[in-house]
Amino acid sequence: MTRGSPAAGGDVPAPHQRVMRRRRPGRSARSTRPGSRASTDGSPRRRRWRALARTATALASGIVLVLTGYAWVSLDRLQGGLSTSDVTAAAEDGALDILLVGLDGRTDARGNPLPEELLRELRTGETDSSLTDTLVLLHIPVDRSRTVAYSLPRDSYVSIPDGHGKHKINSAYGRAKAAAHAQLRAQGVADPAELERRSSDAGRKLLVRTVEKLTGVGVDHYAEVNLLGFYQLTRAIGGVEVCLNAPVNDPYSGARFPAGRQLISGGDALAFVRQRHGLPRGDLDRVQRQQAFMAGLARSVLSTGTLANPARLNGMFDAVEQSVVLDQGWDVLAFAEQMQGLAGGDITFDTIPVEDPDYDTPDGQAVRVDPRRVSAAIRRADDGLPAEPPRPPELERSAVEVVNTTRVSGLASRVQEVLDAADIPVRDVDDTGRARTSVVLHGAGGADVARYVAGHLGGLPVRSDSSLRERRIRVLLGDDYRGPGADGLAPAPLVRLDGERQPTATASEEPINADEIPCVN
Repeated sequence: MTRGSPAAGGDVPAPHQRVMRRRRPGRSARSTRPGSRASTDGSPRRRRWRALARTATALASGIVLVLTGYAWVSLDRLQGGLSTSDVTAAAEDGALDILLVGLDGRTDARGNPLPEELLRELRTGETDSSLTDTLVLLHIPVDRSRTVAYSLPRDSYVSIPDGHGKHKINSAYGRAKAAAHAQLRAQGVADPAELERRSSDAGRKLLVRTVEKLTGVGVDHYAEVNLLGFYQLTRAIGGVEVCLNAPVNDPYSGARFPAGRQLISGGDALAFVRQRHGLPRGDLDRVQRQQAFMAGLARSVLSTGTLANPARLNGMFDAVEQSVVLDQGWDVLAFAEQMQGLAGGDITFDTIPVEDPDYDTPDGQAVRVDPRRVSAAIRRADDGLPAEPPRPPELERSAVEVVNTTRVSGLASRVQEVLDAADIPVRDVDDTGRARTSVVLHGAGGADVARYVAGHLGGLPVRSDSSLRERRIRVLLGDDYRGPGADGLAPAPLVRLDGERQPTATASEEPINADEIPCVN
């Protein structure tokens, strides 16, 4: 559901506050989801630990893992110590969509600068870039049966609202923050911490709206962690186990690791998830590293050695308190109740569909993404389907042709490039033909291939045509075509994720599951 937010150059958000969470109408913070299993033995604290274990896996991000779980045993401290931001409003689709943000910032959650000694240990640069290093959209469907954590490559080239134009998605936060900071200074605000907090709120709001525009979903909740929190959390839990395909030695990020499985924490963990130089696929390999790391983080938080260790739990909460920002409307206890039925294998880490990982733009090399394919991938996940349908075995024996029936020059060739990128062979391209609307036609035995092709073009309708030979597929591009390859592609409309679904295909990578330790580049 679309929600407006103040433009960076308009009303500036009110100062940062610590607030009690608002309960949504009709929702009890102590209600139990129908069908959930109540604990019948042990002390209340023991039952709370069990709730923690179930909740933690649902959240995927170690920061949010700690937050929702520790709420059970330290509610007063939680509500009094966390930093919040008026960033989101509740969507009405029934699904839960949570934006998890890792910020490359040099301040704590309250806007105070980090000490120089700590910054050196964190291996940061000399300037605060206000770039979002990690973006993950956590999607939990209406029935709360599973979770898909979608990584959004930081270099995704997207439309940023409020007249900012097209830029890399990781710059949305910083653009709004800089504009708000200048406006606040002009209004006479001089306190550095207040300037940081209020301008950061503007950055968060624009980032949320940018993600909504790209994905087609309404963001319900927001959780942000900075470098300090990431560093402290990994040390508090005793490290995270990861696996590398090959040794790395990157002077830019400080990543120096051997091949194989290993335990990392602190500055090493930061270097592991931040490295992009020297990786075969650049930003996409970094995304996969982050997914593998988050899966390992979930395993570490859920381990007996962590949950039964008060010192580790206190260390985790200290990290959250100093470095995490949540939206003001997030009732974490109610959320924990809703999530208690999820198990470790019910969370999957995936990446949004990518059109071109080496896309040349005025901002430099970026990642080209198609909002329609991104939105379609999330709709498929809501149905419990893989982001990309199985490749039909008949595809290799089929003949696909693309026909442009419009006056848009080169449309058929651009669509051919889209299909080529998906490894769908196109035999012929034609700029002549007649069709009022776009459709994928198929001859005898070609239905599965036609649906597969249609999915890669935004979910075009599929129809049989007796005039086509066996296994012949014809893509007719009409004036209504707005799918991949079209000029002036409109952003995906916001949709109700619990409403009508449209099958499509999207992903190029095998998703990572929370109960695995995959080896990555």
